[in-house]
Amino acid sequence: MHQDYIKPDNWSIIEEGFDRDRVESSESLFSIGNGAMGQRANFEEKYSGHTFQGSYIGGVYYPDKTKVGWWKNGYPEYFAKVLNAPNWIGIDVEINGESLDLNSVRDVRNFRRELNMKEGWYNRSFSATLQNGLEVSVNVLRFLSMDLDEAGAIKFDIIPVNGNAQITFRPYVDAGVQNMDANWEEKFWEPISVASDANSAFVTARTFKTHFTATTFMQNAVFVDGNLQQMVPSDIQKSGDKIQFTYTVDVTKGQSASIEKIGGYTSSMNHSDTVTAAAEVVKSANAKGFNGLLSDQKNAWAKIWEMSDITIDGDVKAQQGIRFNIFQLNQTYSGKDSRLNIGPKGFTGEKYGGSTYWDTEAYCIPFYMATKDQQVARNLLTYRYNQLDKAIENAAKLGFNNGAALYPMVTMNGEECHNEWEITFEEIHRNGAIAFAIFNYVRYTGDYSYVPEKGLEVLIGIARFWHQRATWSTARNQYVILGVTGPNEYENNVNNNFYTNYLAKWCIDYCVEQLEKVKDEFASDHNRILSKVNLDEVEIAKWKQVADKMYFPFSEEHNVYLQQDGFLDKELIKVHDLDKSQRPINQKWSWDRILRSPYIKQADTLQGFYFFEDHFSTEELERHFDFYEPFTVHESSLSPCVHSIQAAVLGKMDMAYTFYLRTSRLDLDDYNKEVKEGCHITSMAGTWMSIVEGFGGMRVKDGQLHFTPRIPGEWDGYSFKINFRGQILKVSVAKNQTSFALESGDNSEQITVFMNGNAVTVEPDGVVVI
Repeated sequence: MHQDYIKPDNWSIIEEGFDRDRVESSESLFSIGNGAMGQRANFEEKYSGHTFQGSYIGGVYYPDKTKVGWWKNGYPEYFAKVLNAPNWIGIDVEINGESLDLNSVRDVRNFRRELNMKEGWYNRSFSATLQNGLEVSVNVLRFLSMDLDEAGAIKFDIIPVNGNAQITFRPYVDAGVQNMDANWEEKFWEPISVASDANSAFVTARTFKTHFTATTFMQNAVFVDGNLQQMVPSDIQKSGDKIQFTYTVDVTKGQSASIEKIGGYTSSMNHSDTVTAAAEVVKSANAKGFNGLLSDQKNAWAKIWEMSDITIDGDVKAQQGIRFNIFQLNQTYSGKDSRLNIGPKGFTGEKYGGSTYWDTEAYCIPFYMATKDQQVARNLLTYRYNQLDKAIENAAKLGFNNGAALYPMVTMNGEECHNEWEITFEEIHRNGAIAFAIFNYVRYTGDYSYVPEKGLEVLIGIARFWHQRATWSTARNQYVILGVTGPNEYENNVNNNFYTNYLAKWCIDYCVEQLEKVKDEFASDHNRILSKVNLDEVEIAKWKQVADKMYFPFSEEHNVYLQQDGFLDKELIKVHDLDKSQRPINQKWSWDRILRSPYIKQADTLQGFYFFEDHFSTEELERHFDFYEPFTVHESSLSPCVHSIQAAVLGKMDMAYTFYLRTSRLDLDDYNKEVKEGCHITSMAGTWMSIVEGFGGMRVKDGQLHFTPRIPGEWDGYSFKINFRGQILKVSVAKNQTSFALESGDNSEQITVFMNGNAVTVEPDGVVVI
């Protein structure tokens, strides 16, 4: 059973009623971020129950030394951790001498949280009776500014309901934080200085080893019934890594006492003097005031939704699901800073270290290409180009030479920092996703300039890797690739994973094609690159031999490519014949049992059919889908979206819809029973693909958009917008018609798109209904 406490709503995530067992899950679901920083929905006031404290600064990490029993050559030295950053949201509250703590009050009523996705704010309200008998009504509003992205704001209101109250607010900044996820239980921050000025405070700390400096700041203002109280703290408590102010006000029954707190981070990634920079942010925030910042926040989100919204008519849960996914993607990565990337948990938790995985290239780039300016996707590609030297070093550590590049499974700065050998050494298909993203970007944007400028060097490094990683099999008279893990991580150290072998061949062929094209059209770049990487025709011919003679395991009996050698040796019991009590198998079975089973964690062979759909016929896709999906347990967040798209292509709309709901509500309904660790940010881009590529059937062929729209029976209609080569096209699908509308913009030309293979011309500001 999955959880079902989030109230269905088109634009908000809503929880009603206080349940201590849900606190950590809700801390993930109600997380907020602005691309530069983020935080879990921890309470501002003290909470003595179970909680997972988490605030994060984009790009700031710690190399936590690897902890393994048996060291093997080539192991990464560390696992990069996104750090639990100093806490700026904290506000201890005392009412008539008693601490406000929802874990110890007599009772909590009318508890409600709302994450308003339309306007980008988080609100929490409740009534409580304290042990001293006083009843209070509390309302807290919080957001992280999208415009002033080093600042966030909190407004904390308290009204005593049944008597007068002396209310003490103790706002603080605390750098004495620890990661829940730490290999050696170390602290990652070293305090440097603590300073205050009137109602502002600044705590500066530096990370051990990586030496990122961050100043965490706060600025406070206290109000009674909305009137600013001209007060400075009555007490200031300082320690090496924490500062706390005290403000006390007396209010009568029914009067409100409030504190407005501005806080956030300035880091050495962006400033040489983080304290002066923090004072500037406080000044800018003060000039706007809480209400001004909130107004700007609503406008910023209105702009984001204008382009990236997907509407669904007649299915509130599906609508809420897709908006939650789009909201979290925009909170995680704004595209402003090419040094940043998209961690699988974003700013919602510590699992996976907040690092970059192949998820970015395989799942996220399509979303950012279609909903942002193409420069945002180009920045994601540039991130990998900037780390090419490290990818070459990573390959060298494993014994490859001559500029062969192996991109890391997990990284912060280009170095591999994943600790599990079967992934670090074997899950090499990630290299192919990096190359595919370059192809996908050029196909979609038409911007070929990226290839001669940067992309070709990346493709050469990857082609060299695949050439060296393949082995000549005299028995087969073909090249094989041994000892790998495919996307299905429930099989390790297999030989000839179809997806990996197919990608390897494709990467080499694509690189050779691009070498020819750059030679013909960008001769000076071609000469520059070949001399830089020392590449000649003899080496290219050797690559081609590998690509042309690559082996792919195939079953004549089933007429399908096999996921890997020996797949048919398994006991082929389908998932629907498994006892429900055995699921999820990753929490119920030993690893040994999982590895011997036929069960597939996520699309593997079918991932190849997703990337290279146009290489195969629909009949081939159907055969492979019908063969592999029944063995797939979908215990990876990246699994349902690919299956939803392929089910839609095959007209299996009930399946497509079920998979769509699963990917869109994976976290809201906690399908994998792990949401308290954080949300699945990168798979959320797959949810977007499920609608646009699955139900909308969008593809790019020969530089033009093609659509084959389908609609789930549960929906009355849906719509989405696409930024295609500078033109904004809105696609609206109903039961009996599809309409295309073109916004007139900088590029006010008509556009020709194809629906079910037929050309449709749309004029600027025009609508065509079919």
